[in-house]
Amino acid sequence: MSAAVLALRFDPAVVVLSYLTAAFASYVALDLAQRVRTPDALVARTWWIAGSLSMGTGIWAMHFVGMLALKLPFLVGYDSAVTLLSWLAAVGVSAIALRVAAGEALTPTRLAVGAVSMGAGICAMHYTGMAALVLAPGIQWHWGLVAASAAVATGAAAAALVIFFGLRQLPRAWARWGQLVAALVMGAAVAGMHYTGMAAAGIAEGTVCLSADALRGDNLGNLVAGATFALLLLTLITSALDARGQRRTNRLQQSLQAATTELQEIALRDPLTGLANRQLLDDRLQHAAARGQREGARLALLTVNLDGFKPINDSFGLAAGDQVLRETALRLQGLARGHDTLARLAADEFVLVLEGDVGETTLAQIAQRLLDALAEPMTGVPGAGSQPLRLSASVGIALYDGSGPGEALVAQADSAAQAVKRAGGNGFAFFEAHMQAGVREQVELARDLRATLAGETGSGRLALHYQPKIATAQGEVRGVEALLRWQHPQRGAISPVVFIPVAERFGLIVPLGDWVIKESCRQIALWREAGLQMRVAINLSVQQLRQPDALVRRFEEALAQYGVDARQLTCEITESVAMDDATATERSLQRLAELGLCLSIDDFGTGYSSLAYLRRLPVSQLKIDRSFIQDLESSADARAIVRAVIELAHALGLQVVAEGVETEGQAEVLRGKRCDKLQGFLFARPMPAEDLTRWAKDAQDDRPRFSSSVYATLDPSI
Repeated sequence: MSAAVLALRFDPAVVVLSYLTAAFASYVALDLAQRVRTPDALVARTWWIAGSLSMGTGIWAMHFVGMLALKLPFLVGYDSAVTLLSWLAAVGVSAIALRVAAGEALTPTRLAVGAVSMGAGICAMHYTGMAALVLAPGIQWHWGLVAASAAVATGAAAAALVIFFGLRQLPRAWARWGQLVAALVMGAAVAGMHYTGMAAAGIAEGTVCLSADALRGDNLGNLVAGATFALLLLTLITSALDARGQRRTNRLQQSLQAATTELQEIALRDPLTGLANRQLLDDRLQHAAARGQREGARLALLTVNLDGFKPINDSFGLAAGDQVLRETALRLQGLARGHDTLARLAADEFVLVLEGDVGETTLAQIAQRLLDALAEPMTGVPGAGSQPLRLSASVGIALYDGSGPGEALVAQADSAAQAVKRAGGNGFAFFEAHMQAGVREQVELARDLRATLAGETGSGRLALHYQPKIATAQGEVRGVEALLRWQHPQRGAISPVVFIPVAERFGLIVPLGDWVIKESCRQIALWREAGLQMRVAINLSVQQLRQPDALVRRFEEALAQYGVDARQLTCEITESVAMDDATATERSLQRLAELGLCLSIDDFGTGYSSLAYLRRLPVSQLKIDRSFIQDLESSADARAIVRAVIELAHALGLQVVAEGVETEGQAEVLRGKRCDKLQGFLFARPMPAEDLTRWAKDAQDDRPRFSSSVYATLDPSI
């Protein structure tokens, strides 16, 4: 006959303590599972290891405290090695649980494998821990309850995984409360498994504990629970601090991403109208042309050139011109579809790109609607009073035939628009074959210029030639103006009058300007090594000024690379460019002035300038246009204009440079009117840097007198 089995009794207080331990361990486990999902692989691995140790200790502590809740009529103890083995099993279970929780989704396969693995691990921990209680005779197992405990363990593991993945769907405000409820449920499930397993153990009357001299003590349960609570609490606090830091990092990243996106958007938009700029237009055209070649999709481009826009600036001022351009952009936007691209290329030139099924009849109707919209009276224009303004435009239309670069459409549409303008404006025209010659040449030049900028072998060479500026009073060289030259491999030397408009038309003017900035700084550094302190003036385009952040960055990089003082560079912008977008130009020039660059208004007198506006610009120099200099000796009007400009500039604290000085008579008139600096063929033609170095040293030895004969030895083709 088998011995009678003892009725198992448990200390209620210790049972409650074991449940609280299980619930707290579950709460920390759910929190740790969030940390393991961090995208940083090293951080995720660290949390996985630390979390497995902490979470495993919590689960094991619940089991051990539950074991101590058992009241037996004999002294008990637990084998140290087997107890350690049960702890390792708990850590292994936790590692499996956290690894499954790190997944993106809980698939049926992942749930099944994870639940079975975790259930087996929990059973291994529990029954290994029971084996640490070495009894004689041994425990008599009720295998039905053992199976039930395994089922409860597997079910508890499955529930834990489902609950964790379910918590991800809750709003953040509810997630913490959901985690608390889930922890209480999971704690109950884990405790239920434990006490089901304990109920499966039959202990005979008269049993002796052979491990009574091992781990034991009345306060051992409290010690284990307290230490575990401290460990779990420390882990939870660390996790919370990590989560808070992660949220701050995420917010910072989101802010930086939003700021980057906003800056990118600004860089791709015209600052006055908010329309796409040339860079964004080129990108859209490139993608649209690729779709056209791949899918046979239709693509059309309309260029809208305003007729007679300049007189608005001249008659009513810059504010009126800006208002008219903004209103024009709004009217054109009102006629564009959501997926169309509307861009502003120049002061009075807009481009509309249409994709989709657009036939010639539809395009003609669209062009006419554009003209009708612009013809509507504009009221409330500053400076115009109650007088309504009416605009007309010349519209050119080009269709993409599926071959060649999409950017050729801009040149084709512009050729058609120019044909309308020559015929009197206020109309539209389709690009036709007889206009092709000029367009083809522009496209070829743009292709070759792009290759030259990229440094492709045999593509030609860019160079800067320098023309000196002479101080009127002292006769000293006070700086040079850098003038761009392009030597084409087949066409030879191409005039800037030819290739600069091509660069502007095909979006190459900004990289071309970047090259000039870098090359100028490099040459200043070379002159410095040769003992020459030279100030170099370079010309800026309106496209560069529309991208002030990029422009300032280019200057900063070049100045730092060659160790050049910013004061050795002068940026020249033409009067028409300065007036093109007055507000944006003022902001850009302020940025350049803050960098330490000197600023100059070129071709002064050829456009319309507001004196009040001129005073706001951080410029230090005006250059009188050569058209006024040519007639100085023969025209009293020209002399009066030049005198007025010089006096005006001096009254504003600005220096004056006269360009295009070709005769000694012109130079004498300018000296008499106290012009500060002179520039022209009388003193020197533009020349390569090496020739200028020799010229400047010779000029120092012959400072009192300058005559054209001194420079007759220079190559006249320079």
